[in-house]
Amino acid sequence: MDSVPLVPDELSSLDATAQAELVRAGQVSPMELVEAAILRIEKLNPELNAVIHPLFDKALASAASPDLPTGPFRGVPMVVKDLTCHTAGDPFHEGMRFLKELEWVEDQDTHLAAKFRAAGFVFVGKTNTPELGILPTTEPEAYGPTRNPWDGARSTGGSSGGSAAAVASGMVPMGHANDGGGSIRIPASACGVFGLKPSRGRTSLGPDLGDVMTGLVIEHVITRSVRDSAAVLDAVAGPMPGDPRAAPSPARPFSMEVGAAPGTLRIGMMTTAPGGTTHTHPGCVSAVQDVARLLESLGHAVEDSAPPGLDDPDYVANFLTVWASGFGWNLDYWSRKTGRIIGPDDVEPLTWALAEMASAYTGAHLLTASEWLQRGARAIAQWYVSGGFDLLLMPTIAEPPPPLGEFGSSRDNPLQPIFRAASITPFTPLFNATGQPAVSLPLCWNGQDLPIGVQLAAPYGREDLLLRISSQLEQARPWADRLPPIHA
Repeated sequence: MDSVPLVPDELSSLDATAQAELVRAGQVSPMELVEAAILRIEKLNPELNAVIHPLFDKALASAASPDLPTGPFRGVPMVVKDLTCHTAGDPFHEGMRFLKELEWVEDQDTHLAAKFRAAGFVFVGKTNTPELGILPTTEPEAYGPTRNPWDGARSTGGSSGGSAAAVASGMVPMGHANDGGGSIRIPASACGVFGLKPSRGRTSLGPDLGDVMTGLVIEHVITRSVRDSAAVLDAVAGPMPGDPRAAPSPARPFSMEVGAAPGTLRIGMMTTAPGGTTHTHPGCVSAVQDVARLLESLGHAVEDSAPPGLDDPDYVANFLTVWASGFGWNLDYWSRKTGRIIGPDDVEPLTWALAEMASAYTGAHLLTASEWLQRGARAIAQWYVSGGFDLLLMPTIAEPPPPLGEFGSSRDNPLQPIFRAASITPFTPLFNATGQPAVSLPLCWNGQDLPIGVQLAAPYGREDLLLRISSQLEQARPWADRLPPIHA
């Protein structure tokens, strides 16, 4: 079949599955897909600052190579978040000025990056992230803010904000992301795209890392469609040798859950934030209530119910103990890896303050906090079992995408961004602590045409259920044609 090139703007409206189908049908070549993505990045990135490390020459060489793998996404361009997942021979700075100044480059792929390549993806760039992924906004000192395609004065969320902006704006159909406290779901909500956080142990963090922050962190992608997320999970899921955790094997490929009938589900709903420390914006409450009505119209039962004990103030304190300890470890990790001791002038004030907080904890403090969170996870799991609930419905974030500049810190008040972060993201860290899969769906927009994500969480290991219900909601209220003002 003769190649019939599509213009870049036509390709920008297609998800990764559709682009891969064009390649298999001979309608476009991998080179044409990659060249079109590069043109879109060059056009939009000066305004959005989503891609901080272009990999254009390597991408073009990969697309032209006869060795390009014949996986399910052969030739499809994607971006890789510049955090946790590194790619051979490319810059890897994790939002840190310290690593940027060292011009740090990794010499190997992580297991996840290698699986992306084997699936046929072509890496066209690395995306912006806050320093070490700490904040729910993407505004690192090292690379400056990433701007939201729906409103350039607003945050993309974080820490996968660069990838979310790249996908939402049509630069690429898919972006790598990871999630230690909401970093897939928060930017998916802020940018109006689909973000699934898989179950703990579903994807590998190896070969360098294993159990990051006692299991808080998990890797996956941000996508436009449910089917893309499912198909990528099929390509990258599964433990690698030596991994400390493995999620239960699915009964069948995740892609088979897309379009499958979810059955009649019993769904709990909550709009009061866990920990009881923050207020949920009325627009976010309304979005949850709207989706509850949509679910009921599809035959599901929705009722005001949530696992007990979520208002326990000790939840926030214990999560913060584990979380801050993780960033103390992170600075130690990079000091050891680079051979340079990181000091307070090498990182942002918040990062150093968290490291100092971590240094005040003992091993007993960390293990006690971990034990507390594990007990809480068991209580939440029991709510699903004893109450007969299938899913829990709630906001993704507690307010619309905030203006840029609200998360700044100083040496005099280094922890201010944490208090701001806590006010906007009370609903997402819970499922990092429990290890449950959770998803943010782009089903609602407010009067300012800003996306308001709605979150669903399922029992551990039940991504299949989340994909079924997400697909049903996507069909009932399609979002693919809803594009932001800044778009290819």
